[in-house]
Amino acid sequence: MLKMVRAASVAAISFTLVSAFITADAGFALGNDQSTSLAATTIVVDAAQIQADQKEIDLAKSGKVTATLSNNGDIIFVPGNGGAAVMEAEGAADDDSTVSASSLNELVRMQDIDEPLSAEERCLAGAVYFESKGESLPGQLAVARVVMARAKSGRFPTTLCGVVYQKSQFSFVRGGSMPPIATGSNHWRNAVAISKIALNGSWKSPVEGALFFHARHVSPGWRLTRIGSIDNHIFYR
Repeated sequence: MLKMVRAASVAAISFTLVSAFITADAGFALGNDQSTSLAATTIVVDAAQIQADQKEIDLAKSGKVTATLSNNGDIIFVPGNGGAAVMEAEGAADDDSTVSASSLNELVRMQDIDEPLSAEERCLAGAVYFESKGESLPGQLAVARVVMARAKSGRFPTTLCGVVYQKSQFSFVRGGSMPPIATGSNHWRNAVAISKIALNGSWKSPVEGALFFHARHVSPGWRLTRIGSIDNHIFYR
């Protein structure tokens, strides 16, 4: 198992959760916890977070990734080649015993994806597979980290499977089960590898702590704190 590798990664991210009253591709991550009520009002933008995001933009000038700041204060991360093999900024190891990788793509290749998965690992990998298999590796990692953040938040189910199968959250869950998975595909192998990286904390998501998001083409008017925008999704906490 890989230990924590602190990485100043700036990456592309995509994650889709849905509610019972929208279609499967609307790109919502709803607040179906025990305390959150999402009112259709103006989004509250965190100025401090935007300032922090600007530092990520400065880092991106190294050429590892491309990042731009839109007029609304939203940081947009774009992978270097728009595909799965996205080079990231190098991370610093905690100590000599940690395993380091110069990119998320390299870290994915280092994973043992043939060992049996636990139920929790399979739930997480399934969410990554169905929600982001067409996205970049950083985008897939972000999916996994949002699921994990929900499980740790105290506001959602406390297990990964509980989060994934929570009612009206993931559109791919139908009748309390996942559709068949093409386990021999590269998409599934990547999803398994990304899930292992997320569980081991081996690579950092640029929107760490995000619990909610929606696609760019919809405007739910959530009164939540916006963290950032990556690829086609906007993330909130």
